Amino acid sequence: MQMTKIKNLIIGAGPAGLAVAGRLAKQEVPFEILEKTNSIAPAWHNHYDRLHLHTAKALSHLPHLEFPEEDPVYVPRERVVAYMEKYAQHFGMKPHFNEEVVSVKKEKEHWVTQTKSGKSWQSENVIIATGFNRAPRIPHWEGMDSYQGALQHSKTYKNGKAFKNKKVLIVGMGNTGAELAIDLFECGAKTAISVRSPVNIVARDFNGKPTQHTAIKLQVLPTWLNDFLAKIVQKLTIGDLSKYGIETPEMAPSAQLRELGKTPIIDLGTVKLIKQRHVKVKPGIEKFTPSGVVFTNGETEEYDAIILATGYKAKIEEFLEDTSHVFNHLGEPKAAVITERKGLYFNGFDAYSNGLLRSMNIDSEKIIKDILK
Repeated sequence: MQMTKIKNLIIGAGPAGLAVAGRLAKQEVPFEILEKTNSIAPAWHNHYDRLHLHTAKALSHLPHLEFPEEDPVYVPRERVVAYMEKYAQHFGMKPHFNEEVVSVKKEKEHWVTQTKSGKSWQSENVIIATGFNRAPRIPHWEGMDSYQGALQHSKTYKNGKAFKNKKVLIVGMGNTGAELAIDLFECGAKTAISVRSPVNIVARDFNGKPTQHTAIKLQVLPTWLNDFLAKIVQKLTIGDLSKYGIETPEMAPSAQLRELGKTPIIDLGTVKLIKQRHVKVKPGIEKFTPSGVVFTNGETEEYDAIILATGYKAKIEEFLEDTSHVFNHLGEPKAAVITERKGLYFNGFDAYSNGLLRSMNIDSEKIIKDILK
C-alpha cells in the first residue's frame, strides 16, 4: 500500500479546506489536500443557478485575499466559484482530486488517512473540512415509493425552466427551499411550500445594510438583550405570517442559531410572494399518494413535481473511526480544535457566527495558531 508522509493533511477542497490551506501557505507550512471530486469548491459548482451569497462579501472572503472590488455585495454563484479557483491558484494549491476518504484513524502519534483508491497518508495533523452538506438528508414517508410524479432532492435542482406551468411542492422551508420557491415562481410554476413547524425568518437587509453587520454588532451584548432586539427587528421587517400559514417560534433567531445550530431563513423575497399568495404555504406531509400527498391537516393535493429541500448531514462518523470527544449535543464537531484529540481539527462546521464563510475564516485562524504552537 502506498503511504505518503506529510505534516498537515486537509480533507476537502471547499472553502473550509481552502481557508486552512491559505493560512498554511502564507506561513510556508507544508500541507496536502484530498478532494473526492475533480474540482475546487465542488458544492459551489453544483448549486442551483440563481444562488448568490446570502452574506455580505466583505464578511465572506477567505484569509488573506478579498473578493474583487467589482463583485457585488452579494456575490453570485459563478463569481464565488471563480474567486475560490483564483484563491487556490494564488496560494499554489494542488489538491489530490478524485481521492475519496474512507478512513481516518489515530495510530500511535500519527493520523492515518486512507482513500477509496487504496492510497494512504500519514500526518501529524488532520483537518477535516468536508462540511455540513456532505450527504443529502432524504426522509421517507409512507407511500413515497408509489409517487409517479418527478421527485428530487434540492441538491440536483438547477433552475425552474422545466417546471413552467407545472404544479410543484417544495418540502422544507430553509434557505434553499425559500429561494427555490422564488425561482420556480419566476419560471412560471405553480408553487407551494410544505412547512411542518414554526420558522424564523430575517430580512437580508435592514435600513439599507446587510442584517449580518447588525447581528455581529449585537453579539457583544448580553444574550438576553441580543435576543430581545433580534425579535424586535424581526417583527419590524417580517411581521406576523400566521395568517399565511407560517408560525414564528418563541425563540429569537439569534437564540435558535446559538442553542440549536439552526440558521434562520434569510429572506430574499419569498415572504412577499407568500403575502401576495403567489406561493402557497402547506402544512407537513402525512403521506404520499401516486399523484401527490396527504398533508397533516387531512388535505389531499396533486403535484406534478416534488422537491425535497430537506437539508444535509455531515456524516463524519462514516470515515472518522473514533469520534469520542468530537461531537456536541447536536451531533456535529464541537470545536475547530479538539483539545482531547491531539492533531485533530475541523473547519466549516460552525454556523453560529453569523455567516458560515465568516466562521470558516475565524476557525481557520484558531487551527493554524494551534498547529504552529
